[in-house]
Amino acid sequence: MDDIGGREKAIPTNLRLLLLLEEIARVGAPMTPTAANEVLGLPKPTVHRLFHRLEQEGFLQRDIDGRSYSAGQRLRKLSVNVLSSSRVRTVRLAVLNALTEDIGETCNVAMPDRDGMVYLDRVETKWPLRIQLPVGTTVPFHCTASGKMYLSTLPSRMLGKYLSSAALEPQTARTLTDPDALRHAIEDVRTLEYSTDDEEFMEGMVAIAVPIWDDQQRLMSTLSIHAPTQRVTIGDLEAHLDRLRTAAGDLSEIVLR
Repeated sequence: MDDIGGREKAIPTNLRLLLLLEEIARVGAPMTPTAANEVLGLPKPTVHRLFHRLEQEGFLQRDIDGRSYSAGQRLRKLSVNVLSSSRVRTVRLAVLNALTEDIGETCNVAMPDRDGMVYLDRVETKWPLRIQLPVGTTVPFHCTASGKMYLSTLPSRMLGKYLSSAALEPQTARTLTDPDALRHAIEDVRTLEYSTDDEEFMEGMVAIAVPIWDDQQRLMSTLSIHAPTQRVTIGDLEAHLDRLRTAAGDLSEIVLR
């Protein structure tokens, strides 16, 4: 009893939920209470009670195996709100404005969510001909530059499960709807470390995306350029890769410093 009581007191009550959420976010994959407790060192009943409470409140959700947990809707919204805070967003928009000014085309930051990539920020080109995809728009994983960039960072087993179960619905005649063809495209993205969308999501639009990494070299979000084909080609966008990667590094530092 003394040992249990000592461990209970080692972490203040008002910090336990926060430390648990921090550990789940750090791991970035579904986590069991047992695995979490290897770090926290609390009694098993306490850890299971914390997981249960967080699941009830929507901060965690149980994974398909029934034993592990991952970020729930409220925790995902919390992360988006943190990244959208006025301090972070002001500097992020400054980076995006400078990038858009240099390149002359619309640039945006997107984050992965359950059903696709969500636009977190964007700066529009000054050209009158532009693609309207406002902040908050959700776009598919399988046919967008940002989505394919995200898919390329999934472990092979998880990517395989996605390809075998996702509805790869055609958006244009160029959308990759065959799982094997999409897998090959994702493997190319892993090699190149950037992704393209050659009118796969929207006719008349091309795009290119690079990753924005967190402090553990996991994809946190993506940085993309998209433009109408009347004005540019994929090759034109690829010519801006160095500038795009530099901006992605700056955006990563904004969040992590």
